[in-house]
Amino acid sequence: MRSAMDLVNAATAEIETLSVDAAKAAVDAGDALFVDLRDIRELNREGRIAGAVHVPRGLLEFWIDPTSPYHKPELATNKKLIFFCAAGWRSALATKTVKDMGHTNVAHMEGGFGAWRDAEGEIIAPKDKA
Repeated sequence: MRSAMDLVNAATAEIETLSVDAAKAAVDAGDALFVDLRDIRELNREGRIAGAVHVPRGLLEFWIDPTSPYHKPELATNKKLIFFCAAGWRSALATKTVKDMGHTNVAHMEGGFGAWRDAEGEIIAPKDKA
């Protein structure tokens, strides 16, 4: 059996990985959109990145597919979709999956929200912590 980290490493070898600085620059330039894959409980506990679209990882394939009844129009964009999660593992797998679905303008942010926080990126605090 392959481990979860084997899958993450295999995915990372096939996708574009951006540093926090490169991801932020792409979003700030209007060329990209952050997609937050974390569970709602993580967002409520840790906060959010301003402007990021929240797409729970378990719904990604259905929300990004324009033929799905669950499709979210905000994901139908010409901008690069930059996926992130807490540490970059789920986002690596998600980016690979979306790439396998035929989307080519996708990447994931190395280190995820934790790396963003460590780089002192702006965070919108949860309402109960604001």
